[in-house]
Amino acid sequence: MPSMAPDVPRLLAALHRLYDGADCALRHRNAFELLVATILSAQCTDERVNKVTPALFRRYPTPAKMARAPLNDLEELIRSTGFFRQKAKSLSVTAQRLATDHRGEVPRTLEALLALRGVARKTANVVLGNAYGIASGVVVDTHVGRLSRRLGLTRHTDPVKIEKDLTKKIPTADWIWFSHALITHGRALCLARRPRCGDCPLRALCPSAGNV
Repeated sequence: MPSMAPDVPRLLAALHRLYDGADCALRHRNAFELLVATILSAQCTDERVNKVTPALFRRYPTPAKMARAPLNDLEELIRSTGFFRQKAKSLSVTAQRLATDHRGEVPRTLEALLALRGVARKTANVVLGNAYGIASGVVVDTHVGRLSRRLGLTRHTDPVKIEKDLTKKIPTADWIWFSHALITHGRALCLARRPRCGDCPLRALCPSAGNV
């Protein structure tokens, strides 16, 4: 575990130089599509989700239409994302709640989003940040968790505790972008099993460089 305290301003400056335009990898046209795609992304790659959602949204483009979808049809459309029965049920119940309780709109508060089936803090933060520009927290996925530990920003493995550490150290204005930057860097260089420390522009700021 890194022991050197990170120089957060220098780290953020370096990340901005590298990934200033980093954005959400899940393709979507509105908040509903992003909510659905994020639910499907659990234990699944964004690439796979992006292959599945076009057909899903052509058939069920709104909460009202998805709420009426036969469950077995939803299951078949999303089967390749894994855990498809559980995810299909979450999509169905959530679409019903949106249609009946929220006038077909995805809510704009963390509390209301967390009340929906299949929505935890990560999903809620993704939707609020990327659909509405609301910085409700920092999205913590496997990449963000791994890089945050390697960079010395946290010692925790629990996503909620990691997010708490990050929100204390990262300026609110950077919360939405920061997770996209770390995800991009994690996919490009800071790989889970064999990080490319020798090629990493952040190695001088990383207490784990060459030791993972």
